[in-house]
Amino acid sequence: MTFNVLILCTHNSARSVLSEGMLNHWAKKLGKDVRAFSAGSAPSGRLNPFALEALTNAGVDISGYRSKSWDEFTGPEAPPLSLVITVCDSAAAEQCPVFFGSPSAGGQPLKIHWGYPDPSNAEGGDEGKRRAFELTRQAIAYRMLQLLSLPLGQLSKAELLAALNEIAAS
Repeated sequence: MTFNVLILCTHNSARSVLSEGMLNHWAKKLGKDVRAFSAGSAPSGRLNPFALEALTNAGVDISGYRSKSWDEFTGPEAPPLSLVITVCDSAAAEQCPVFFGSPSAGGQPLKIHWGYPDPSNAEGGDEGKRRAFELTRQAIAYRMLQLLSLPLGQLSKAELLAALNEIAAS
């Protein structure tokens, strides 16, 4: 069964989109049965062009990407989630809705916070933002590769949570 990951950030325009793109990109390249989605609690309705540029430059197919609400993942028709990752501090502090978990993952999905500074706030004009988005993309890609190196189907929820917390601390 596919290991579905929902990545949340308030506006679903930058960090969560970078995370979705990198996790799907590496999962496909490595032949892993992992699927990433991203959403926001207050989606902006637009994707940050610097995020799209960073993903495109890394060879990620961004077709079909859009800013969407986490409400799309709360109903019974939503994909059964194994993991929910928050990537911005404001989303981590918000009360998340109930997400339906995968029965094979033991019901409710695990939740973890992997925070990244907002590259949209970088100084130095467009070039400063480009640099910040690329550095954020690289940091996210590294964590997603660590996630994909875990034996996801073999770990208990407690073991997986411990491994995810270890990744967060690295």
